[in-house]
Amino acid sequence: MVACDFDLRFTFISCGWEGSATDARVLHSAMSKGFKVPEGKFYLVYGGYANTQSFLAPYRGVRYHLKEFGHGHPRPKNHRELFNHRHAVLRNHVERSLGILKKHFPILHVGTLHSIENQVKLPAAAMVLHNIVKMENGDETWLDN
Repeated sequence: MVACDFDLRFTFISCGWEGSATDARVLHSAMSKGFKVPEGKFYLVYGGYANTQSFLAPYRGVRYHLKEFGHGHPRPKNHRELFNHRHAVLRNHVERSLGILKKHFPILHVGTLHSIENQVKLPAAAMVLHNIVKMENGDETWLDN
């Protein structure tokens, strides 16, 4: 589970879960360990999560993906489709952040010979480095030192 801001920086990560863990279980664990939504804010989540005061999921059974609203497709027909379209546009920031991360850190795509204890730390380490590069306005020259 990850969270990011609109500057494409990661603000939270929970690593080490097996692929069969449900979204609700991972979120519940994160919240029990101190993950909090800032007062007056909320996170956009996908349909695997429940709607709460702090987490907004799209309407189920209603067009959602941006390609469904793309060229040659009709505009949103009602408030639910409009909400889902705007939700998808905003949630795209998370997808972009993850895409940038995977592009810069190809080790995240492959298995490694590291112990499992170290492998689960790799995504968090990559996200920290990603955030530092973002804070340096994309300047990666400090990595050469």
